[in-house]
Amino acid sequence: MAKAEFHKNQRVYVGPVGTWAVIEQIKPHWVKDVPEPLRITYEVGLGRDFKAEELTGEARDGSADAALKENWRILRAKNKWQTPEECAHHPFPGTFPVVMTDAQDWGGWRTPGSEYDRDPGRIEFQAKVMSSALHLLYIVKKLQEQVSNSAGDAPANLVELAREAQQVIRFIEDRPASI
Repeated sequence: MAKAEFHKNQRVYVGPVGTWAVIEQIKPHWVKDVPEPLRITYEVGLGRDFKAEELTGEARDGSADAALKENWRILRAKNKWQTPEECAHHPFPGTFPVVMTDAQDWGGWRTPGSEYDRDPGRIEFQAKVMSSALHLLYIVKKLQEQVSNSAGDAPANLVELAREAQQVIRFIEDRPASI
């Protein structure tokens, strides 16, 4: 029985041709009265179908510890459009949050001033979630690893959480075809 090793729009290296390509179609080969496909081939737009052994996915560090290699943090930027007295109702009057995702403190996320002024509590919450995202990803990966290593001994609700965690991990680590 065969299971798909790659997914549609995934970038793969095609060994026999020596080039990178994107999987355009997954072609399972079925046999009557068999619940799973006998074999699976992949169409990558190079004139013929390829087996999984002929393709190699992009290498990425999928370990849980890889998520902790970066340091996303919240910095406070000076509020240039209002004085601290005008924004006394803000959680941190005179400043707004900027989530830095770069080691040199110049890459990241910020919000327009008018949006921050409309609902500063919501923007502060978003900044906290974003700056904590990598640590949360680490926790999700560890949860999923623990349940998968439990050999079926985990409680049903924990198995369901691990299944949801796996879906989140797949969504986060999926790369678009253009990369």
